[in-house]
Amino acid sequence: MLERGYAVVLAGRRQDRLDSVVEEAETGGQRDRAVSVATDVSDPASVRRLFETVRSRFGRLDVLFNNAGTSAPGVPFDDLTFDQWKAVVDVNLTGMFLCAQQAFALMKAQSPRGGRIINNGSISASVPRPNSAPYTASKHGVTGLTKSISLDGRAYDIACGQIDIGNAETPMTARFTKGTLQASGEIRPEPLLGISHVVDAVLFMAGLPLDANVQFLTVMATRMPFIGRG
Repeated sequence: MLERGYAVVLAGRRQDRLDSVVEEAETGGQRDRAVSVATDVSDPASVRRLFETVRSRFGRLDVLFNNAGTSAPGVPFDDLTFDQWKAVVDVNLTGMFLCAQQAFALMKAQSPRGGRIINNGSISASVPRPNSAPYTASKHGVTGLTKSISLDGRAYDIACGQIDIGNAETPMTARFTKGTLQASGEIRPEPLLGISHVVDAVLFMAGLPLDANVQFLTVMATRMPFIGRG
């Protein structure tokens, strides 16, 4: 987004990792357009501080990419602890709500009015993997949240869409190439999707005029077991 000319406020728990991205921006001549704010999206006060920084530094918000997410250990359903369940829901659903709510308020009040919220869902929202109840339930909730924001935002020129990503190539998915549990009980390797294609999809959604919206977009590795899963 920096390369496309956006000013970007980066939020995440680890300040050192945020700072490394800002350093890259400085090297690329984008120093004045990259700001980092250490944020715990499950903490309402932390989220408020994030959006106060957006407001004070740039005066407005045009795009929120709601991207924070986590998962629980892949254990049998009856072995999940309450804390494991809550940790996933607090980040994946409540955190997304808190960020979207702050963005909504800012977009509604600014002039020119409006903006775009892009929620990172998952294909697991509709087709779960084995032993993934907290993640699947939270992402299913994200879909409901996306639809509600889309409806409630119409009157204020706020568009909201969701991207569902299947097997993007990141450190989190590297293990898929060695084999992961299937619904049949088998362990099989799965193909991955280059992250650049996900980036292109998000940038496409973000760059639309506010009178156009991608409500739901799925981008995935073609040969991954999604269609017909189970």
